[in-house]
Amino acid sequence: MTIIADHPRPERAGILHLGLGSFHRAHQAVYTAAALPAAGGDWGIVGVASRSRTVVDAMHAQNLLYSVATISPDSTSLTIPGVHTDAFVGAEQPERVVSQIADSGIRIVTLTVTENGYSYSAATQHLDLDDAAVRADLGGGAPRSTIGQLARGLQARASAGGAPISVLSCDNLSANGAHTEKLVREFLQALPQGEGADALTYLDQAVTFPSSMVDRIVPSTTPELRARVSDLLGARDEIPVPAEPFTMWAIEDRFAGGRPAWEAGGAVFTTEVGRYEQMKVRLLNGTHSLIAYLGALHGVATIPEAIGLDDIARAALSILRSEYEPSIDVPSGVDIRAYETELFERWGNSALGHRTTQVGTDGSVKLRQRIPEPALQALARGEMPHLIALTVAGYLSCIAPLRGFDPGAHATAMTDAARERLGALAATARTGHELAERVISELQLFGDGLAGQDAFIARVGELIDTIQRQGVGSAIADAVSASRTSASSPTIAKEMQP
Repeated sequence: MTIIADHPRPERAGILHLGLGSFHRAHQAVYTAAALPAAGGDWGIVGVASRSRTVVDAMHAQNLLYSVATISPDSTSLTIPGVHTDAFVGAEQPERVVSQIADSGIRIVTLTVTENGYSYSAATQHLDLDDAAVRADLGGGAPRSTIGQLARGLQARASAGGAPISVLSCDNLSANGAHTEKLVREFLQALPQGEGADALTYLDQAVTFPSSMVDRIVPSTTPELRARVSDLLGARDEIPVPAEPFTMWAIEDRFAGGRPAWEAGGAVFTTEVGRYEQMKVRLLNGTHSLIAYLGALHGVATIPEAIGLDDIARAALSILRSEYEPSIDVPSGVDIRAYETELFERWGNSALGHRTTQVGTDGSVKLRQRIPEPALQALARGEMPHLIALTVAGYLSCIAPLRGFDPGAHATAMTDAARERLGALAATARTGHELAERVISELQLFGDGLAGQDAFIARVGELIDTIQRQGVGSAIADAVSASRTSASSPTIAKEMQP
């Protein structure tokens, strides 16, 4: 038997998506599938995988179809979006990425390329002109960096008549629309002999970069899920996507060439995207990182197992209430207590099986988006953010443990672009404070703001030493006890769990 889409496939594509991973297929594609029956339009999606052929080959073998398995402890339900009109690998056909952006039929480019995909230098706060791919893209030829592809595609589009288009980032970056626009403009400005001038004028006149906030937990696909979904479908699906029931998309409504009716799928069009970003990146993502590192150090494989431990639940609630919540402006109409309660329900979704290793991966990039501002705000109030310090200590203990400390299999399996550099620093560090000083102050892994915060660095060092000498449980007890929140009691933490 073959897989059958929930709705007729759109005849033409109006969206080019860069980053054909599980999240896009369980999020933007699902919202687009809901939009088409509601309001129609030529809003099919051409999906571009960065490098891997796995999903592209499977999609072509399955008539560009796949299933999304929405998983709760009580049930598993399947949807088949059926909105992709084509898929290819960008690394194999970089010139096609450019030509697709230049195609007047494409009116939106969406991105889920992760925080690592923007060729951004944290040290300079600008496009990383020392990046080898960026340098090559500026020199000519088919571009391979995401920013190079966007800039060269928009340059070609400007030359072809300049039909209006929007570039919509869906990655966890603060003000991701403005951030993307800044990097594209810097690329065009860096081209030799004013080569990018016409494209820059075109950006001023016909291109918008709306910001958006996306939220849905999408774990890795497992062989067990593949078998279960195939049984439910009555057909073999090689690339099902598991996802939690919760989903959210907040979008700034600035689209130069029109957009699908994503609100039919529940998207919120708002002028407060920045507030939604703060809420998600800090309350959900920041706390999620803490749970992952503490869970891995406790030796547990999944987020539900981790949040089921009393000490981690107390730490999670404490960081939410005392350190992250004071740093955000809650979006209009959002009940923050209900949102926090729902977070604990999501983390506790035992049927989903989200792994601590997956959540803890790429912390060097993720934590830089999540922890500096709330930590600096707390320090400015004269308060020590003990749980944010614990997050950093947990991260370093997982990725760059001091000599003689074994963080366990789940921590060891985490991947991180900075692991080798951090490991070299840890190999010669004698104490947690020495490691924290090297990473936070000298390397400035979390930005220059925290680099000068000696008391915070010392606190991280103390907690590293506690983790590696007395165990993660002692470090959690220390940090929670020192935290100012009155909501850190075991009783309240238990009430917040499903």
